[in-house]
Amino acid sequence: MMSHLPILPVILPLLAAPSCLLLGRSRLIAGFVLGVCMAALGLSVALWQQVMQTGVWNYPLGGWEAPWGIEYRIDALGAMMLVLVSGMAVAVMLAAPSSIQKELAEERQLPFYVLFLLVFAGSMGIVATGDAFNLFVFLEISSLSTYALIALGRDRRALWAAYQYLILGTLGATFILIGVGLLYMMTGTLNMADLAQRLPAVESTRTIYTAFAFVLVGVCLKLALFPLHLWLPGAYACAPSVVSAFLAATSTKVAVYVLLRFVFTIFGGGFSFAHLPLEAILLVLGVVGVVAASVAAIYQKSVKRLFAYSSVAQVGYLILGIAAANRTGLLATLLHLINHALMKGALFLALAAVCYQLGHTRLHQFAGLGRRMPWTMAALVIGGLSLVGVPGTVGFVSKWYLVLALLERDWWPIAMVVLMGSVLALVYLWKVVEVAYFVRNDELACEAPLALLLPTWILVIANLYLGLDTRWTLAAAQGAVNALLGGGP
Repeated sequence: MMSHLPILPVILPLLAAPSCLLLGRSRLIAGFVLGVCMAALGLSVALWQQVMQTGVWNYPLGGWEAPWGIEYRIDALGAMMLVLVSGMAVAVMLAAPSSIQKELAEERQLPFYVLFLLVFAGSMGIVATGDAFNLFVFLEISSLSTYALIALGRDRRALWAAYQYLILGTLGATFILIGVGLLYMMTGTLNMADLAQRLPAVESTRTIYTAFAFVLVGVCLKLALFPLHLWLPGAYACAPSVVSAFLAATSTKVAVYVLLRFVFTIFGGGFSFAHLPLEAILLVLGVVGVVAASVAAIYQKSVKRLFAYSSVAQVGYLILGIAAANRTGLLATLLHLINHALMKGALFLALAAVCYQLGHTRLHQFAGLGRRMPWTMAALVIGGLSLVGVPGTVGFVSKWYLVLALLERDWWPIAMVVLMGSVLALVYLWKVVEVAYFVRNDELACEAPLALLLPTWILVIANLYLGLDTRWTLAAAQGAVNALLGGGP
């Protein structure tokens, strides 16, 4: 069993998805899916520990050695991402039964679980595979299932949000496929490690420049980098609440992982930053994204949409770390990748609790929730403070390293933009706090059920604990940086 460990976290949810159809009652299905997610988490943790001890784990499928066959290649970065995605899946599935019972009609609950497992399996496959075309296949499994999950939302606008995401997501996938096809045409291989070895011989050709451009644009569409973010606010705001929580915690993080894989593992940092103006492109888009999305968040009337625009701004921070093109910048990006998943997971699960009681998340309806739902609102405030970057939270840790990376490059104005982004985040968080705590509402208290509060507060406590004790996150991020730069697992 241990010899097949790299494939088990992927194949388990993939096989479990159709198996849900054999279970007749939603209670059984909920427990089954939670068990699958917990098993995937346990396998991912074991895999991460093994990789950190012994280095990269190569797993050829069907006994066909790479580059002839498809290979799963787990390094420290991949193992870290497997733990992150599966951990967030467990947190979301703890809250899912109560949330979807309230938000989805009974006939839509079975499709929800099947589609969730497919999204989960696709995300895990993207991270595990060492084959560029196989990555595209898993990306489409995840994306197509995500479109359907968003469309399950009870708001009619969910159909438009899913359609908009379908169109833009398909464009992004097409660009990635064209780029991968051009790489195959020039090198004759799809294995990522083999591509990295063969590309230097042809990297000066126009075809390789074109392939890089196609891949870059396609991935940036998937990760919602400004101004390619138009699908994200509607998708997060209109999807069922637990779907929003899972997407906010994992979707853009997996896309950033894909970007890092192509930029550093396949093309290499030397090609990406020396031969092409990638640094300037990412720097400008990251800065504009942080400011524009944060300002847009301030004017939103839906709290879900507010934090959706916040996610676009946070993608800007992730991109600024990559644009810095130094070790500290990569460390900041990977730290923020972990920390932002914890923040947004906590925030959107808190919003799921609000939606459970109110049926929506419109800002004016938050009046008095500080007294009526004290535990839920406390979780939302702490998650929001982590988003701002208050010391003692995980948000402060990653922003601290990002500012250090920018100062290493003498980019003082960009460091000031990061600080300004935190101030803007405080402004839109204060809008929610003001309505919840300082606007009177005489309705009776109606706190969310424990099934929703428990996973929310697990993530809130993680935001606080890992903001004070950074040993695990720093070790994971440093191992991932070494994997990207070729200096370790």
